[in-house]
Amino acid sequence: MHFSLIGLPGSGKSTIGRHLARVWKMRFVDTDQVIEQRLGCSIKDFFAAKGEEAFRDLESEVLAQLLQESPSCVLATGGGAILRPCNRQQLKANSTVFYLQSPPEDIARRLRNDTTRPLLQGDDALQRLRDLFQVRAPLYLEAAHYVIDAARQNTAQVSRKICMQAELAGLLPRCGSCGEFTD
Repeated sequence: MHFSLIGLPGSGKSTIGRHLARVWKMRFVDTDQVIEQRLGCSIKDFFAAKGEEAFRDLESEVLAQLLQESPSCVLATGGGAILRPCNRQQLKANSTVFYLQSPPEDIARRLRNDTTRPLLQGDDALQRLRDLFQVRAPLYLEAAHYVIDAARQNTAQVSRKICMQAELAGLLPRCGSCGEFTD
């Protein structure tokens, strides 16, 4: 079984995914890292050279491939992976999807010095995040099995919520693993 994390850029998908994979003793995969390895360059550079459409094509291909693989893994997706209907369908059909819901203001505060995210460059990253949220929030909700409130919470708190939800849903055995997260 795959567990996928979706949400706005900077919502904590990679960081939280690593924590969950360690506790659940599963493999962790970050789709953006897989894409960069395949490209041999950064997503930012590829975006600048080829554009968003070419990136989204590759992202869809990588996502479909990862969701068909076994063994199980915790998968951190790119923030825009849900833009294409085929990706939302693949995620929902082939994994348990957790939407890390966080307000644009929280994310902007966390990412104020980040220069690696192509869609958040420019003078007003907060407004860009608000615009992304308005477009993407309904798509995240469509793809998600569970919505996790990640507002103003640290990695351990959000990871604990996901762990407890997975255990309550019977997706993982009750093993007390939620207590293994530290702040």
